Amino acid sequence: MKTPITTLAEKFKAATLKAFPQLEGSPDLVVELSPSTHGHYQANSAMKLAKPLKQNPRQVAEALVRAIGTDPLIDKLEIAGPGFINITLSADYLSQFVDSVIRDPHLSIEIPQKKQRIIVEFSSPNTAKELHVGHLRSTIIGDSLARLFEFLGHDVVRLNHVGDWGTQFGMLIAYMKETAPDVLSGKSTTDLTHLMTWYKAAKAKFDADPEFKKRSQQEVVALQGGQPDALKAWGIICDISRKAYQEIYDLLDVKLNERGESFYNPMLPGIVADLEHKGLVTVSDGAKCIFLEGFRNREGNILPLMIQKSDGGYNYDTTDMAALRHRIETEKADRIIYVTDVGQSTHFQMIFEAGKKAGYYDPANTRIDHVTFGLVLGTDGKKFRSRSGDTEKLIDLLNEAVVHALAIVKERSPEMSESEQQHLAEILGIDAVKYSDLSSHRSSDYTFSYERMLRFDGNTAVFLLYAYVRIAGIKRKVQADIEEVKKKGKVKLEHPSEIALGLHLAQFGEVLDALARDLLPNRMTDYLYELANKFNAFFRDCRVEGSPQQDSRVLLCEAVAATMHQGLTILGLKTVERM
Repeated sequence: MKTPITTLAEKFKAATLKAFPQLEGSPDLVVELSPSTHGHYQANSAMKLAKPLKQNPRQVAEALVRAIGTDPLIDKLEIAGPGFINITLSADYLSQFVDSVIRDPHLSIEIPQKKQRIIVEFSSPNTAKELHVGHLRSTIIGDSLARLFEFLGHDVVRLNHVGDWGTQFGMLIAYMKETAPDVLSGKSTTDLTHLMTWYKAAKAKFDADPEFKKRSQQEVVALQGGQPDALKAWGIICDISRKAYQEIYDLLDVKLNERGESFYNPMLPGIVADLEHKGLVTVSDGAKCIFLEGFRNREGNILPLMIQKSDGGYNYDTTDMAALRHRIETEKADRIIYVTDVGQSTHFQMIFEAGKKAGYYDPANTRIDHVTFGLVLGTDGKKFRSRSGDTEKLIDLLNEAVVHALAIVKERSPEMSESEQQHLAEILGIDAVKYSDLSSHRSSDYTFSYERMLRFDGNTAVFLLYAYVRIAGIKRKVQADIEEVKKKGKVKLEHPSEIALGLHLAQFGEVLDALARDLLPNRMTDYLYELANKFNAFFRDCRVEGSPQQDSRVLLCEAVAATMHQGLTILGLKTVERM
């Protein structure tokens, strides 16, 4: 079914043309959620139409109300103030909507007639470096957006743009040849922690030892030239990193297709040649650059987009230009979403602007969004770090969340077996971390706190899961076979708490539309928190078991559970049946 707001907008458009046929084209109409308690929605059409019609806004509103007349969707229309129209939906309409939710596997959310190909780039760590708390936001925000568009029926490509190419590999290979040759030859194995240690040591030696620096640069040349031993060493380093990353992705239940910088490496000479051919390149201090108006540093000088260094090497700018062109021209993306920290805003703005100038990117055909996010802070208000003062490893943070959750589970549910307690703790701990992050406006910094995120009250994952478990408990208590109940009857909303809950369920599609538009996952967390609150009010006010309305209310509970489950799934959270 169409969302209430879409249906109302169509009705007001038709009513406008009926009441005022002299209006040409499509009137600019707005129907929005009511800011007051005097209705569910509000239309301000009269205020917009008064000027072109040269009429009093209240008279316009009265004409619109008459044109709409009696409608099964609407319980009442009231004109307020200078011409606002407050709209209250009928209980019958809301009942039918909620009933349709439980009878449709897709929760009565319309599938698009034309699928879009949507590429979401997220997580994107650098090989040979451990994922830290800063990668948490990119990974779970990107995963949530990919899940959203997958649910909406689009063709989604999840890309992990890994930093797996460049000077750092020559440096690391040169160092490991001296200190860990058996690892590079495949005779022994190691882990990412050792790689990180070697990387730091290699960097220090690269900066201090000219001979080592020369050997490192020779290894880079060998790697870029496709020398077999260099490629083998590079592949071993990538595999070690990949294994460590996958452990975290499995824990977070995140699926990604790795396509690192190395994938685009063969395309880079052609990119530079094409940009030169189009007259976009200027040589500055031996480097090939694109200078774009509007991008200046603090001193007021134009910032360069460097596509080839003076030594002939390539960098992030070149790779991102190649990636943009490939995604649009080869993969035929309708929409591309980049999820990175806010510090990369200028870089991507320049890439997109250069892409337009080169003819790779036309905003009329492809939508590009740069989804930025703020920092994760500790309780001291500074960048979140481990107790030792180092950058917190993401795997340590997640494991610590599970430990905190397990302590709570043991205290509250001592009757559970140890395996049940551990399973529940893993879900609660990971859900809590994800939800705490996603419930914050992504552009803002937020303070990380295990204690707050695992609370049973407030806007937390645990609070939502507790409401979900309560519904499961109701169904067990009344021994409801949902399929049989659906055959017997339908949802009929009568009590004000039922109607308020039904209205909120009907607005799920509107939240999905808003989330797809502005890419703010906290819209979903806010919706689910309010859904849990409205369900708790219904549970308080309306008896289910043994009431004359038992079947209807069981079905209403099922609609809440299905919607909550889908909303949590879009956020990347798992549900439980008992707590």
